[in-house]
Order: sequence, then structure tokens, then C-alpha cells
Amino acid sequence: MSELKNDLILRALRGEQVSRPPVWMMRQAGRYLPDYIKLREKYDFFTRVETPELACEITLQPVDQVGVDAAIIFSDILVIPQAMGLTVLLEEGKGPMLPKVVATKADVDALITTGVEERLSYVMRALALTKRELNGRVPLIGFAGAPWTLLCYMIEGKGSKTFDKAKQFCFTQPELANTMLQKITDITISYLKAQVNAGADLVQVFDSWSGMLSPADFKVFAQPYLVQIADAVSGHAPVILFPKGSWYSLGDLSDSSASGLGLDWSVTPKLARQMTKDGITLQGNFDPSKLLAPISQIKKEVTEMIDGFGTQRYIANLGHGILPNVPVDHARAFVDAVKEYEASARPSSKESVKLNE
Repeated sequence: MSELKNDLILRALRGEQVSRPPVWMMRQAGRYLPDYIKLREKYDFFTRVETPELACEITLQPVDQVGVDAAIIFSDILVIPQAMGLTVLLEEGKGPMLPKVVATKADVDALITTGVEERLSYVMRALALTKRELNGRVPLIGFAGAPWTLLCYMIEGKGSKTFDKAKQFCFTQPELANTMLQKITDITISYLKAQVNAGADLVQVFDSWSGMLSPADFKVFAQPYLVQIADAVSGHAPVILFPKGSWYSLGDLSDSSASGLGLDWSVTPKLARQMTKDGITLQGNFDPSKLLAPISQIKKEVTEMIDGFGTQRYIANLGHGILPNVPVDHARAFVDAVKEYEASARPSSKESVKLNE
């Protein structure tokens, strides 16, 4: 394996001194890039995910075209429900659909938790191929969906503004819900370890729907499983947890084995630093819609964001995935603004963060 020429993100996650924050964008490999759209017109979604050569090509596009400091493998969080025995359909523009949902104890008992490396071998092949093609240019990120978020899809059968059915399932059958969450956790741990073995330098866990939960319910149905995953995987590679909308959990999650916490735009840099006592690397939290603003405005707001977080123990990113209608030059402006940030000219960035000594 080639030695990494750019290890900024790994150094930031270890709390080491960096010259500037690393930068990448969630959903950077995909729908806003013209070259991706050409592939989308030729191949359906799961063909793109399940063909290692296509997944590799898509993963590399933002590295080549936008200049990000890390690649994230092109895949989907719903490959885990597939590996557990459920059917997942995806129609362009309509989102995912699971024709048969989990509703009963028998359904939970039937969920498969073994053999994930073989069942999702195409992800491992895509990681290995991409690692080779990157040739040490930037680190490669693997990922998985968090147990709570996957439960939401597996019970609801599709996306939802409220996930009422999923919440009803958890609140009326908490023991069964926890059995299901544990099964998802077990297979996710195996999956992420396999990703690291295949070439991922770090992994991120997306809890896209955790903000649907109250702080008390988060501690029952989301937090224990996120912590379990971080504890089990962190000895193999750095783990970033991204509980979208759950800013209230930052203090608790900063005490886990995770190396980083992703933030959406619902929390200020100052509050996030206070809640985590400067003890963990933070990632985020630019509102993706702001990438539709004029380039001069994007650059100004990126500078203000880094001023707020400081340059150390920080990874510049969006607060959620990039939107399909963002012009590529606006995405590039976001990345360039981070790369151009002059820490020495900004005293506010020096105040921030005590490094691990």
C-alpha cells in the first residue's frame, strides 16, 4: 500500500497539530457532478453500488474534480438491511423502498447477522480497488448507517418526515426494538471492521434520523448502539459518529471511543466545543443550501465557520449531504476556501483547542 501523501484528516482525528483543517463533503461522490449524472443515466443505482469499478470511479470523481482531502466510498447505508435479508428498491428521485418491513418478533428473529463480509463482498472489492487507485493521494472513508436510522427504514419501509411507525414500534415494544437494534449493531460492527480490512482508513456512522428522538429516548434507542460501534471499531480505525439533529448528545458521545463527532447546523461551534470540553475532533457544519449562494458569500461564511471552530481538532464539512443542484464550482469554492484559510492571520483560531499532550 502506498504511504499517504495527505493524512490531514487522520492527524486532525488524532488531535495532532495541522496547518489547516482537512475538508471533505458528505455525498461528495454523486448527484451534483456531471460525470456522475452520465453514469446514472447508464446504470441503475444498485448496479452502480454493486459494481466495484463503477463505485471506484464515482468515489474518485470529487478527489479529481473538487480537490477534497478524503475520498468516501460510493455505497449506501441500506446495504445492511439487504445483508440482513430484506429487499431494498431504489427509484431515482423517489428514495428507497422496502416492500416487506419488519413488524413482528418473527421478523426480527429472521434477520441475518452473520456473513456480512461475503454478502457485501462488492463493497470490500470497491474499497480495495479504490485504495489502489488513490495510490496514497488522500485517505479513504468507509461508512455505515447507525442502528436507529436503519431501524427507521426497516420498520417504515421508506423515508418519512416523522417516522411515527418506527417510534411506535420502539415505544410499544421496547424489548423487541432493543433486540432488533442489537442485531443491527452486531452486523454493523462486523461490516465496518471488514471495510477497514479492505482498505478504509477511517469510518463514519450516519445516524441521519436520530434527531427524531428526544434526548431521553436517544439515550435508549440510539446512544448505546453508537457507543458500542465506536468501542468495537476504534481499535481498528478512527470512527466519526454523526447523529444529525442530536446536538444534545455531544457531551455523552465525546466520552466514547469515537475520534470525531459530525455536526449539523443546529449547533454553534462555541456550544459544541463547550459540550465536548475540547476533548474530541468536531466535523461540520456548513448548511449545504448555502452552497447555492454566490461564491464570494460561500468563501466568507467558510472563513467565519473556521474562525468559530478553530483550525485544530476540526474537519471542515457540510452539516448534511451536498444537494443535487449545487454547481460544481460552488462545491470547489467551499473546498478552496478551507485550503486558503490563513490561521496565522486569525487570532480567534488560536484560542481554540487544547491538543492531547
